[in-house]
Amino acid sequence: MMRACSALSRAAGSSRAATLPRSARTLATVATASRSHKVVVVGAGAAGSSVSHQLLRSGRYASDDIAVVDPAEWHHYQPGWTLVGGGLKDKDDLRMRVTDVLDPRLKLYHQGVQGFDPEDNAVTLSGGDRLQYEQLVVCPGIGIHYDKIKGLPEALADPALPVSTVYGYEGADKVFGTVEKLRSGRALFTQPAGMIKCAGAPQKVMWLALDHWKRAGLYKAGGGGTSDVSITFATATPAMFGVPKYSAALEALRVERGVEGLFQHDLVEVDGDKAVFALADGSKTTRQFDLLHAVPKMGPHAFVAGSPLADAAGLVDVDQATLRHKTHANVWALGDASNLPTAKTAAAVTAQAPVVVANLLSALEGRSAAPPPAAYDGYTSCPLTTEYGRVLLAEFKYGGEPKETFAGLGIDQATPNRAFYHLKKDFFPWVYKNHMVKGNWGGPKGFIR
Repeated sequence: MMRACSALSRAAGSSRAATLPRSARTLATVATASRSHKVVVVGAGAAGSSVSHQLLRSGRYASDDIAVVDPAEWHHYQPGWTLVGGGLKDKDDLRMRVTDVLDPRLKLYHQGVQGFDPEDNAVTLSGGDRLQYEQLVVCPGIGIHYDKIKGLPEALADPALPVSTVYGYEGADKVFGTVEKLRSGRALFTQPAGMIKCAGAPQKVMWLALDHWKRAGLYKAGGGGTSDVSITFATATPAMFGVPKYSAALEALRVERGVEGLFQHDLVEVDGDKAVFALADGSKTTRQFDLLHAVPKMGPHAFVAGSPLADAAGLVDVDQATLRHKTHANVWALGDASNLPTAKTAAAVTAQAPVVVANLLSALEGRSAAPPPAAYDGYTSCPLTTEYGRVLLAEFKYGGEPKETFAGLGIDQATPNRAFYHLKKDFFPWVYKNHMVKGNWGGPKGFIR
């Protein structure tokens, strides 16, 4: 499951009194909104909605005690965008209005965030208003920076160019359109340097495209003169995946299926039908393409990176076990905006949210000096679609150590499996929409009572 901490990977705030019907929430009522809350949650995506609802379900909070800040109108199930890119899902089926996701007892501020003042326990909203808090949970996700790759925004916006990406609602459906149109030529799939939402997603799209062309008789393993389509995976990383066990399995698939691998190649420019890469030695190289799936650069939001809460990389600086800020005891963070040394996925949030909630509630009871009741071990997951009907289910924790749900059943999760495919395609979207964002899904631990 692909990570997503803010509804559009943005933080925010301002709407209507939480006691009103969801449909009645409007900006017109901002002037009457309370400006002080027991908990302020920045972000209404996978992490923000999960934590907010779990706190609410604890029975410790009344209506309007918890405020959620997010400017987005829509909450997207971002892990599903790779399925859109493979022609398996309609992107409109993977989004919900933020006002429909959040319980009306949560106070929604439909604005952006201007900054944090942890010394005064305050968040300044984009309109200039300040929200006071007793506890702060920061989970606005990270931003997508298309313009960090020269020429990419223009190429993505041009419907005539075979350049697309699944990293965004607006253009996710362009991906499969370019795959269907390609009858011959060079297909190029990239993965950037730096932080990234779901590091497996760049190749999920590639594997589905390969299978499409294979079924259409356009691709044969080994490429060369026998295949109408040739495929290249260009990644800024030194290997196919960050966890050795799954990287070895994916590398074997790459070789078996005849996909060219360009490692430590970071896409820096798109110029017509040419892709320019920066290499590890500081030089550049150019590749011509007939189809390009480009993954944009990503990074922390400016209001997080420039705040007293951030580390040198611009992410919220928290203890990797308790998820509590290292210097501000009433500040917590999870999801993509945190500096936890694990993959940024929605699956990680399923394990992180209960830890934040348990430790936050314990702190309120004055048990801060005692060992915290919950600790996060770095669990995350990446269901990698390797073809239509097969998924390699990577599950691991800190240090790249596998932590597999089905290992006890004798199942090797590095081997693509049809059952895992149905988890990815059908079960995960359903449980996310109906249970995870409502605060009662704990990932491998199942339903939260």
